[in-house]
Amino acid sequence: IYRKMRRRFRPKSYSRTLAYMAKPLLIVVTGRPASGKTTLARILSAAIKCPLLSRDEFKEGYINTFQSQHKDLPATSSLDIYAAFSQTIELLLLKNISLVAEAAFQHKLWYPKLMPLLDRADIRIVLCDIAPELARNRFIDRMASDAGREKFHGDGAELLQHPDDSLIISYKAPDLPVPTLRVDTTKEYNPDITTILEFIRPDRHA
Repeated sequence: IYRKMRRRFRPKSYSRTLAYMAKPLLIVVTGRPASGKTTLARILSAAIKCPLLSRDEFKEGYINTFQSQHKDLPATSSLDIYAAFSQTIELLLLKNISLVAEAAFQHKLWYPKLMPLLDRADIRIVLCDIAPELARNRFIDRMASDAGREKFHGDGAELLQHPDDSLIISYKAPDLPVPTLRVDTTKEYNPDITTILEFIRPDRHA
């Protein structure tokens, strides 16, 4: 009787809604350092009302825990933070929570973590695209305007150690079988925010 009543009072759109919400949405915002990822990720997160996971913020939390700084971290810390970031994404998706994830990971780091999620989530990649030279200038400007950042990220040390082969120059974008949108962040967003939001709509690529 209970099952019959449930069927009788089930909204007509019930099945369509379940199908529409069958998978959580994972928006990956990535690109070379200083390409505008974090700013764009925050805009998208606010616009679609989803939590934002930022790899840099994970690292800052890690350093705060140990009251340390970037230059004193053990060699394994990057792997620990990478694992925590990836596992948090997986946990939220497992609980059917859509989200935005932002990091400057290259293909070799995104690929092994995202490929197993293809059946679990609707994944969209938004790639912030900018010339390496401009990214490097923005990177230097960011260091100058945020003196406290060096403690957490070692930006200055990275540039000194790898002046011609830093991630800014050598970044390799992720290449996965999922919808991917390149966004030119040289000045204003191209395509614009409205177009980006249209791209990440859950039903857009059904």
